[in-house]
Amino acid sequence: MGKDTTKQDTGAPTNELVVLENVDICQKEQVVLKDVYFTLHKSEFVFLIGSTGSGKSSLLKSLYCDLPIEKGNANVLGYDLRKTKNREIPFLRRKMGFVFQDFKLLTDRNINQNLEFVLRSTGWKNKAEIEQRIKNVLEYVKMDKKGYRMPFEVSGGEQQRVAIARALLNDPELILADEPTGNLDPDISNDLMDLLFSIKESKGTSIVMATHDYALLDKYKTRIIRCHDGELEQTE
Repeated sequence: MGKDTTKQDTGAPTNELVVLENVDICQKEQVVLKDVYFTLHKSEFVFLIGSTGSGKSSLLKSLYCDLPIEKGNANVLGYDLRKTKNREIPFLRRKMGFVFQDFKLLTDRNINQNLEFVLRSTGWKNKAEIEQRIKNVLEYVKMDKKGYRMPFEVSGGEQQRVAIARALLNDPELILADEPTGNLDPDISNDLMDLLFSIKESKGTSIVMATHDYALLDKYKTRIIRCHDGELEQTE
């Protein structure tokens, strides 16, 4: 075990999307991860593991400014998180996609309307462009035939596919996924993992995925970061 201090040579244009150096991750003024060093590069998939309460979700929340970082250096997608103002946070988040364990779909509208809500909330205005973008992302996740269904009318795995489509709407550089397979059967989890890895490969999107499902670590060989005893460690 050892801290992740992987760094890109800074002599050329960098492909570092996230750089944390000597950062403390705090939850309600309590330090949950101390002296964090973490670098994420373009088109990289990283598993984030650790027991419940070890700091996985807190780390993800810090990356999208839901929890403040008050110590160390923290740069995410070109934003210095120590200096980012509240009015700038929505612009940072538009460069990200989010996938959660409980899907977080709006239950009072259908799938198409869920996606339209996100696009209009992030500045899209042209109706034809909105409809085309929704069509494109739903086709990508193989849910284009079910856009007029309500969330409760499709399975959990299909709801998570819609959530992934939602994460892709604004062509993010980075997707943060917090236990996205936690409520799903193993076969469905594997299908969704294949989808996430295809996004990484075909779109060059970086993905940080928190998970308790250690069986996935054996099948999908990629970098693993562990939250343990208040520190962030890279496994070999």
